[in-house]
Amino acid sequence: MSVRSQKTAKHLECSTGQVIAAFGRHYAVEAGAGAIISCVMRGKKGGIACGDWVEYQHTAATSGVIESIKPRSSKLYRSDAFKEKIIAANITQLIVVVAAVPSFSEELINRCLVAAESERIDVFIVLNKADLVEQARTAMDRLTLYRDLGYRVISLSALYDASILVPYLAGHASVFAGQSGMGKSTLLNALIPQANRAVGEISLALDSGCHTTTHSRMYRLDQDSAIIDSPGFQEFGLNHVAKEDLAWGFVEFRPYIGRCRFSNCRHINEPGCAIAHAVEVGGIQSRRWDFYQKFCTQI
Repeated sequence: MSVRSQKTAKHLECSTGQVIAAFGRHYAVEAGAGAIISCVMRGKKGGIACGDWVEYQHTAATSGVIESIKPRSSKLYRSDAFKEKIIAANITQLIVVVAAVPSFSEELINRCLVAAESERIDVFIVLNKADLVEQARTAMDRLTLYRDLGYRVISLSALYDASILVPYLAGHASVFAGQSGMGKSTLLNALIPQANRAVGEISLALDSGCHTTTHSRMYRLDQDSAIIDSPGFQEFGLNHVAKEDLAWGFVEFRPYIGRCRFSNCRHINEPGCAIAHAVEVGGIQSRRWDFYQKFCTQI
């Protein structure tokens, strides 16, 4: 091989790493031995998410250019009629964080559940601020419906003891999601005290400020476990879910799908709808039925 060919082959060699933070078009990629490489995407391509495995070329010792995104095992989206946002990729479970105070949005919980079910991602709900006893009791009453559906629901106080959550995180790539003010950052810092230091290291690598509430970041619990902390949000659009697939996102609807009078039943107001009948006789909670109908009108 000629000297020129050797140089060209070397130039084309790519390394593999995982995106642990994204700031606009700049990405922090974790390489071997925990080194953080500051990368950009070649050309005008985008769509890279925290948790993505990518192939990149070094442009310097601590910087590089992302050439491609490796196939994803899962992805968590939120979308409206105008744009789509990938929250995280290659995750195995979604943890919806709510709190005793301030009041949480039950509609947002349902949107998160549908998004997770559509990607076959395990999901459970964490009620934070359980030290506020009376408010936590009221909040847990609202969450009983989801426990009865088979979802795990646990309560804790991030300020006092978050250790109850640790066994649920082992061996998983988890993403924390929920409204602003639910205490996700407090919970993260309780589980990973070095998280604030990690934020500083990533920001230094990308030459950016510490945008603690506007960008998703991944933190390692151990070699086999990680948490992605996503920004708080008040809305979670489901426009990426096909309308004909929406009912499958409601786990209690599944035994009735295919049993309607009409094969193309939308489960809204058609005669002979098995799901509507299940609501009438108490087999499905009307609260969930109401959310389903609302989501149907928006996607």
